[in-house]
Amino acid sequence: MAARFALVMSCVLGTTAPAQAKYLQCAPFARDVSGIEIRGNANTWWGQAAGRYQRGDRPQVGAVMAFKAVRSMPVGHVAMVSRIVSEREVLLTHANWSRRGGIERDVRAVDVSEAGDWSKVRVWYAPTGGLGTTSYPVAGFIYSGRAPATPTVEAPLPPVTIATVAAVPADGVLPIAR
Repeated sequence: MAARFALVMSCVLGTTAPAQAKYLQCAPFARDVSGIEIRGNANTWWGQAAGRYQRGDRPQVGAVMAFKAVRSMPVGHVAMVSRIVSEREVLLTHANWSRRGGIERDVRAVDVSEAGDWSKVRVWYAPTGGLGTTSYPVAGFIYSGRAPATPTVEAPLPPVTIATVAAVPADGVLPIAR
């Protein structure tokens, strides 16, 4: 009975283990290349960034483009902006897009939103050798600079006396070691 339980549990655990255990995922890769210290699925990054990082709707080099979750991409996607080509085109560096666990550097992403506000993009997809046919919704850009901290007033520190055994100059002259 114990062996049967162990077998069933290993099957259950094997099917519920996160995919990142087997393949490089976009979130850890984006964290490494951008320096933005957010963890968890890509679709949580936008919300987690609030109050920790500046966010906006314009690309900047080093910023992370946060894709919203959709049916074909239920945990969203994150990619770092590596270059701005024009007002409506950037190059992205990201992982796990065209092939499972693969890294792609400097691939095209084009703003296809009607308002030109980067709320919807198409991204280069290796199997087709061009921009994919799907448009993906984007939450926005997370900038690598920290959000301004709320100023805090701290009590002044009391004076401290520091003891030392270093040589002290006498009459402005250091003693000569012999």
